[in-house]
This record gives sequence, C-alpha cells and structure tokens, in this order.
Amino acid sequence: MVYVLLGEGFEEAEALVAADVLRRGAVPTVLAGIGGELVTGSHNIAVRTDRPVEEVVLEQGDMVVLPGGMGGVSSIEHSAAAMTLVRRAAEDPGIWLAAICAAPTLLARAGLLPAGAPCVCYPGMEGELSAAGAVPAMDRPAVTCGRLITGKGPGTAFDFGLALVEALAGAETAAQVRAALHYGV
Repeated sequence: MVYVLLGEGFEEAEALVAADVLRRGAVPTVLAGIGGELVTGSHNIAVRTDRPVEEVVLEQGDMVVLPGGMGGVSSIEHSAAAMTLVRRAAEDPGIWLAAICAAPTLLARAGLLPAGAPCVCYPGMEGELSAAGAVPAMDRPAVTCGRLITGKGPGTAFDFGLALVEALAGAETAAQVRAALHYGV
C-alpha cells in the first residue's frame, strides 16, 4: 500500500499526479489526511482524503509519499503521527520512502537522508540536502537510491509518479502507464 500524506498547504500537482499514476499502475494508494478529512492544498484545491494519518499502519512493502508545498511539509513536520510514519519508513529496510519538491528537506532536517545518497529537491533548496550529507543530483527529475525516491518539483510530478510505479510494480508496468498517458511521446 502507498500512503500519500496530505497536510494543509500541500502541493496539489505533486500529490495528485503521483496518486493518479500509481493507481493507473494498479498500485493500491491511500490519501492520508493530517488534521481532517478535507485538506486544502497550496492552490486552494480541497481534497477529501481516504483516511486519517493516525489510522495508517505500515507493513513490509508499503511506501510513504511526501508531497511538497511549504505548508504541507510544515504540516507533516508538526504532526507526531505523520513523523512516526516518516521515521519508520526511513529506518525500516522493508518500507519505501518518497519525497518531492520541498519534502526532501524535511528528511534532511530530521536526519533521515542516507549519507552520500543522491537526491533531488526543489531548485534552490539543495543546500539542505548537502548539509545533511546527501548528494544533490539536480540534473535529474527524480532519483531512486535504494528504497528512497526523491523528485524535483511540480513540473516533474509525472517522472516522480512513474519512478514510484517502477519501484513497486516494475519497469514494464511503468512503461505501460507512461505509454497510456502519452507521457514523453
């Protein structure tokens, strides 16, 4: 199961494109809300979540996805339940962790980026990744390093979503989803 964490001020494109692409790849995906069933993104789009973040129980093979948006990242950082999931995903080798845009900086601040790991984030924020010991790979839209996937920003949401599908459902499924979307054609 994939859990996309949504807090007030999340970046809608990053969260919803990733969830859409995952579901197109037949990967079970849940929108987990922080602070309520209806969560409003950074561009005032309200999204009804599938369940509260407090009800998420991670199992082996699951993935936690952190969309960007400064408000959304702050919501995650200030939610004990969300940060418990983030830490568990970062520390458990059987669980995937993915973050896009400003969200990789949350991982940097929490000390959850592996030293020397190639990562990407929103341009201009890569100093936080470097300070945490990660290696910014800003020439790429999305980077997979072990069970950590990072994405650059809203314009790379499809690349990020396809990287998530590839990690969980395989390259063939990701290629089928890419073709069905007519992405990069």
